[in-house]
Amino acid sequence: MKILLTGANGYIGMRLLPRLLELGHHIVCAVRDENRLSIDAKTRKKVEIIEVDFLNEFRPGIIPQDINAAYYLIHSMTGSTTDFDEKEAKAATNFNQHLSQTSCEQVIYLSGIVNEEKLSKHLSSRKNVEEILYQGHFNLTVLRAGIIVGSGSSSFEIIRDLCEKLPVMITPKWVLTKSQPVAIRDVVKFLTGVLGHKKTYNESFDIGGPDILTYKEMLHQYASVRGFKNWIFTVPVMTPKLSSYWLYFVTSTSYKLAINLVDSMKMEVVARNNHLQQLLGIETHSYKEAIAMAFKKIEQNLVISSWKDSIASGQVQEDLEKYIQVPKYGVLRDVQKVTITNEEKTLENIWRIGGETGWYYGSWLWKIRGFLDKLNGGPGLRRGRTHPNKIFPGDALDFWRVLLADKKGKRLLLFAEMRLPGEAWLEFKIDDQKVLHQIATFRPKGLKGRLYWYSVLPFHYFIFGGMIRNISH
Repeated sequence: MKILLTGANGYIGMRLLPRLLELGHHIVCAVRDENRLSIDAKTRKKVEIIEVDFLNEFRPGIIPQDINAAYYLIHSMTGSTTDFDEKEAKAATNFNQHLSQTSCEQVIYLSGIVNEEKLSKHLSSRKNVEEILYQGHFNLTVLRAGIIVGSGSSSFEIIRDLCEKLPVMITPKWVLTKSQPVAIRDVVKFLTGVLGHKKTYNESFDIGGPDILTYKEMLHQYASVRGFKNWIFTVPVMTPKLSSYWLYFVTSTSYKLAINLVDSMKMEVVARNNHLQQLLGIETHSYKEAIAMAFKKIEQNLVISSWKDSIASGQVQEDLEKYIQVPKYGVLRDVQKVTITNEEKTLENIWRIGGETGWYYGSWLWKIRGFLDKLNGGPGLRRGRTHPNKIFPGDALDFWRVLLADKKGKRLLLFAEMRLPGEAWLEFKIDDQKVLHQIATFRPKGLKGRLYWYSVLPFHYFIFGGMIRNISH
């Protein structure tokens, strides 16, 4: 079967792709920027990749005419607090127009569980998208899920941050809201199980695991799986804005996502029936099992995707391609060079930079810079990295974004997503004479940008010099 996979570089898309390939399907990955599709060269040879932005006006001929089915995994909640619902509606409308030019028989849409009449903006937007997709010239299957738990998922990482960092929590009353978490591997089973299944055409199904838990119970059960205790005290008054700040500063989530999450966490999300589970014969995993499986993946360094990798800052505006060419004029640079004797070990060090490894020199200075960035509304250092020694273009790497990761070409290029009065690049490359080049480039915006650069120049002298010495072999 020829399948169009939208949101192919998102958290769900990256988990679904290998399973669809295992099942023998021909996959067409639809992405805004091919450079941000974090798959290895072997997988790239197995798929067809097209670049399409469903927020742009319709242009015929982009989507292959002969596709049989499509997955709609597009959402904009991470990028905006105000108009993401308008963007999601526009994307769905344009998607319908694109697919009207194809022979697509079925579209599968992963949405959110809707239990209450008064919905959060997030859930209301998902429901509106569902209604728009039902107007398309295809059979629609809607799967509605609550919290999805798996290594790298936003829900898992937020719960992990809260529990690991705060043994004692003062929490808002929305932690008493009930939800029905579902393991990511079960979500993938549902997504593949309904593919081509005619009994699911033009139907909507709630999917969830066997446990109905409050957020407080989920935090306690996480601690139990990890072998420690935590204490949670609920206060009756904590404004949504204060709750959003609380999530933002303690966890690795962006502020925009924190606002949208808090808005949704006040709503109960419980599956109303398990009809689809019976129809497909799927045995779902408990919440504790989902947590344990997530940590097994982490321990084995098998985290396929992370929600953080699909978030680009407003500064980058989700268009990384134009930043790959590092500017030469109107910029300030710090250039470090050192001759190396062991190219392989040096490359290994470069490919491990950030996350748990750190930045090889002045770790406390990097942490202070990350904290200041977080205070200023940036991502800080808490995003870390998805894998300890593998990097793909488009990956989040602390407060950087990977633009280019060419190990054969011996070059790594990062673009700064921290809050800056300008644009910044950090590049590592090894030339044919076995010289390691470490180049920090800054394109300032006005006088403020130049003042910033010269104010941190003394720190650059120590940090960048120490970095290249400790990276090189």
